[in-house]
Amino acid sequence: MTVEPWVWTATIIFIVALLAYDFIFHVRKAHIPTLKEASLWSALYVGIAVLFGVGVWYFGGHQMGGEYFAGYITEKALSVDNLFVFLVIMASFKVPREDQQKVLLFGITFALITRTGFIFLGAAILESFAWAFYLFGLILILTAGHMLKKDDHSDDADNLIIRLAKRFLPTTDHYDGDKLFTMENGKRVLTPMLLVMVAIGGTDILFAFDSIPAIFGLTQNVFIVFTATAFSLLGLRQLYFLLDGLLDRLIYLSYGLAAILAFIGVKLVLHALHENTVPFINNGEHVDVIEISTGTSLSVIVGILIVTILASLFSKAGKAQTAVNNARRHAVNYLDATYTSDQAERERLYSLLVAEEREILTMPTKYRNKVKDIDAIRAKVDEAHAVHREMSGTA
Repeated sequence: MTVEPWVWTATIIFIVALLAYDFIFHVRKAHIPTLKEASLWSALYVGIAVLFGVGVWYFGGHQMGGEYFAGYITEKALSVDNLFVFLVIMASFKVPREDQQKVLLFGITFALITRTGFIFLGAAILESFAWAFYLFGLILILTAGHMLKKDDHSDDADNLIIRLAKRFLPTTDHYDGDKLFTMENGKRVLTPMLLVMVAIGGTDILFAFDSIPAIFGLTQNVFIVFTATAFSLLGLRQLYFLLDGLLDRLIYLSYGLAAILAFIGVKLVLHALHENTVPFINNGEHVDVIEISTGTSLSVIVGILIVTILASLFSKAGKAQTAVNNARRHAVNYLDATYTSDQAERERLYSLLVAEEREILTMPTKYRNKVKDIDAIRAKVDEAHAVHREMSGTA
């Protein structure tokens, strides 16, 4: 189905308007979103994406609608996995809680711009070179294997670009609100806020290398690829605060995503064989192989995610890991004087820490002792208790 230019224009204007609204009414004034605010806006953005998909299904037919929903669900799942890395980066740079929204919105906007470029580049490559389907399929299969091998998400946010910036440009280790530049000793210097945005932007580019081939494995309709990607990114800021504390619970998410990427990779290879023009494969003629339908793809993707999420939520090891890691994070944030200037937020962190400790004590020892660096985490929690007693004047 050919999408009219006015539909493209209206869709882009709508997406830009959502980003602008998000910035003007939510992000421009630094604050910590409440659970209610994050929940309502997350639900709203998912609702917008679903309604858009219903419109695509109605006007474009079930094939186009199925491709949109398969692409949206896949991209949304990958974006949730990306939140782990965002969490690590912002913890590494000690971004104040009030200013994390601005960093996330920048990351989303940057990702939308860069992925749009990758989408049109990918479409041009696939249109001109049929063998590129083999390449995209291989990328996804290799990425799936890599996801199975990694134990956890890297915490090395201080990448090459950041090290070069710190070495050759005047920088400071102190934040000045959400400013990108500040004055220090009479000189204009970069703040960590600019550096963390560079780190987020750099990781977004890396994410695109598995995200874009994955959705092209489900559809080659550029409009569907663009809109499914865009709507999966919108609302990611709110989802970050909604899922904060629950991300560690999804201990099997990487396995589920690896299975999805491997499945789409195989689907791409099968499609490449069906459309084959490579001379050394079947003498350049197409190979008579089964092709996986959009309905089958959607069913497999949804099925894998459901199994992955349920397995994570009901896993005793997952519950223990979540509670211990949350206790560690809340203890570290409570002890960090720069994490937030909001005293109510600090008290909330301590209350969560106490509640998590109670929950941990009800769990079997064999599960909680399996958590990495458990002794160091216990020491950090004890330190948080000592500081709280000192601040409250209790013995």
